[in-house]
Amino acid sequence: MSEPRVKRIKTCLPLCKTHISSAGSLAKQNFPTVVEESLCGVSTLLMEVSYRLEALARIFEQSDLALPRVAAYFHQESVELERAEAMLQHLTQRGGKYCSKNIQRPGTEEVCAVLPALEIMLNQWKEEMSVMVELNQLAHEYGDPHTASVIKSQFIQPLVPKVKLICDLLTSARRVGCTGDSTGGFGEYLIDRLQETLTIT
Repeated sequence: MSEPRVKRIKTCLPLCKTHISSAGSLAKQNFPTVVEESLCGVSTLLMEVSYRLEALARIFEQSDLALPRVAAYFHQESVELERAEAMLQHLTQRGGKYCSKNIQRPGTEEVCAVLPALEIMLNQWKEEMSVMVELNQLAHEYGDPHTASVIKSQFIQPLVPKVKLICDLLTSARRVGCTGDSTGGFGEYLIDRLQETLTIT
């Protein structure tokens, strides 16, 4: 017997439109379908973020840019794949099901300087933060305190220092003369030399 359809609240979460509910799972208990669908969709979003950050790292490894510490920073931050796997593990433990989907292209082909790369990253973190906050609220509204607690401790709290750091880096990049095109020159070299700042976790 299938699970009764519940009234959906209006949400901006990346829901899984083709989600196959795990109604027959023995492990599923107090796990609303809308929360399961949201976890499925958000985990795909995290995979796309990881792919985008890896693509940005590869850009700064190219010989015409050659900013190894900036590239290492983007590699370091591309742990979103591990966060997606942690979310999928939570989904599986609760008796949910993940629907494999195509990961979108990173859309970083036009990036040729540090400033636009940092702006992309900041927008990415802000979008992820708003999605996680909304997912946390959704879990609370549907009576799933366990998922709400996991989202807050494992996904929202680690993002706060990341947003602060990327804002500091953007401010520093603008101060030393980095531009949105490939004429950043010495400013980009200075940002790359800020090893201590770039490796803060």
